[in-house]
Amino acid sequence: MGKIDRHIAITVMLAMLVVVALMSMVDLIFTLAEELADTDEDYTAARASLFVLQTMPSKIYELLPFTALGGALIGLGILASQNELTVIQASGVPTWRIVWSVMQPTLAVMLLSLMLGETIAPQLEQTAQSRKSVLQSGGQAINNAGGNWQKFGNEFVHINAIAPGGEELFGVTRYRLDENRQLVSSSFAESARYRRRGEASYWELSSVSETLIAPGEVNTRQHPQLDWPVDLSPELLSVLLVEPDRQSISGLYRFANFFESEGLEAGSYYLAFWKKLLQPLATAALVLLAVSFVFGPLRSVSAGFRVFIAICIGLGYTIVQKLMEPASLLYGFSPLIAVLLPILISLIIGATMLRRVR
Repeated sequence: MGKIDRHIAITVMLAMLVVVALMSMVDLIFTLAEELADTDEDYTAARASLFVLQTMPSKIYELLPFTALGGALIGLGILASQNELTVIQASGVPTWRIVWSVMQPTLAVMLLSLMLGETIAPQLEQTAQSRKSVLQSGGQAINNAGGNWQKFGNEFVHINAIAPGGEELFGVTRYRLDENRQLVSSSFAESARYRRRGEASYWELSSVSETLIAPGEVNTRQHPQLDWPVDLSPELLSVLLVEPDRQSISGLYRFANFFESEGLEAGSYYLAFWKKLLQPLATAALVLLAVSFVFGPLRSVSAGFRVFIAICIGLGYTIVQKLMEPASLLYGFSPLIAVLLPILISLIIGATMLRRVR
């Protein structure tokens, strides 16, 4: 029995590796072409290529559930087309045991998903995005090509670029409002550096141009340096330029809590948090669905048709997911429900089809 388990697991794992390699190469080519179109004197082709390589782990992480789906469907399909699956079942091996054999490489994919999504991919993504922003940011007050708007207390702040690690900022524009939501000052600093003084911390702004607005007068001042006391750690800033779906699970939770404390909408961060936390379950659900198709309607079809079905299943899952995610933000129901629904649909369909297998 152990040999049968290993044979099924190895076949499915090899199919998964082939699928992830093919999907990654296709994505790499299109991403590189897109980045090369944005190159200039500072953001050269070599730096664009490095950016693409650094962001590849994030792309692979996003592809892993569909890689597991395609690998399970193709790998188990190969066994079915060669009648090995029929022989295994005829020898008395129950269906649940074959499913478990397929789930063994799936568990490896799930562990890889957690490792990539929590450590490797977010750190490389943050470094790549920060360096790209620094290279592409000019000296202007607000860089329309990039940067990030945030609200801190009664201030609205635009940051052109954040250095890797989050302890240095470039191009900091601040608009401060009073209790009546009237603009009282605006300022632009060429750079800012995080400082600690005892237990207190603050940002030291450099080359600051400040405009004070009062009834009937406007005053402009220049400051070589100016302290900016704001409760904003480099750990939070380091994820500002990264899309929620490409941040770590722990970072998403911290940033969502920070947004709530500032009275801002944090639904997109909680949505990304649940999506990444439950991705291993989504991977298992898609693999179960793939197995049920091989035992059911795809038992005696060509490999090309199985690839087509894998694409259809992946598209169907993605469509439901993409419909539920904005719906949860628009109508205000729990992001957890939006993430769980496509997973539960896949599990129910897969389990129902497997129960009908004789």
